[in-house]
Amino acid sequence: MHDNFSVRNISNDELQKVTDWAKLEGFAPGFDDISIYKNTDKQGIWVGCLDNEPVGSIACVKYNSSYGFIGLFIVKKEFRNKGYGVRLWQHALNYLKEIQCIGLEAAPNRIDDYQKWGFKKSSITNRWKLFGYDQMPKNKFYKDTYPNFDVVPVTDISSEAVLNYDSQREPSPRPHFLNDWLNNSYGTVKVLVDNNGMCHGFGRIRPCILKNNQRGLRIGPLLADTPPLAELLIRELVEGCCDEILLDCPGLNPYANYLLANLGFLEISKTYRMYKGVQPPFPMNQVYGLACLELG
Repeated sequence: MHDNFSVRNISNDELQKVTDWAKLEGFAPGFDDISIYKNTDKQGIWVGCLDNEPVGSIACVKYNSSYGFIGLFIVKKEFRNKGYGVRLWQHALNYLKEIQCIGLEAAPNRIDDYQKWGFKKSSITNRWKLFGYDQMPKNKFYKDTYPNFDVVPVTDISSEAVLNYDSQREPSPRPHFLNDWLNNSYGTVKVLVDNNGMCHGFGRIRPCILKNNQRGLRIGPLLADTPPLAELLIRELVEGCCDEILLDCPGLNPYANYLLANLGFLEISKTYRMYKGVQPPFPMNQVYGLACLELG
């Protein structure tokens, strides 16, 4: 192993480099995702370096004392099988050692590796793809009508209302991350509101970079009270979109995969949510899309 390997926080001028790595791995990163990860807990992303030149990355964030998450774990191909990935991984676990529960999304071929470090499988996360708005059935799958609901821009409702809605449906409150995520200049955020201005769901769609360098779109997060309201929100988010649209759906929502299949989405891959420690006892039946796999 190279003696001059070190781990440090990523710098702003290295964000594009890690974004490019994520693209090559098929992660389909959003245009400004990596900078949000960097800022989530003032540490966010670390790089493993040889002579101070990054050869790998890992995101490890502390949402609070109870919950943390690991993602964006990449080592450039020419530097794999040399022990650098293990050094990055050990750094992340050490950084989160006081956290009661750590989550991650594992590719199927990495499950055994993570189990050796004490992580246990929780559920499947499915990645779905829609080949543009034109591939979505024109007739609504759910025939319910909601005359007392509107889908409005996020600027039409207080940020506190959206943050409160999210905090009651996610394993751990994430106000700092969500504020950055929803207020980012890339993408569009829409909110379901009733006549009293109460939030009943929200979603974000943002541009992303596909492995073939083509532009795509990703939906996430996507939360709604009921499947019919989730459909209403999805239709509003993708209306008029011509690009390939991706959505990562948590397996713990018993309604989500059924809804997406009937809206023209095709399942293209899966990962496995794993936890080390006590899994958050939180229902997910109102979460239809994850913000991102890198930070949960």
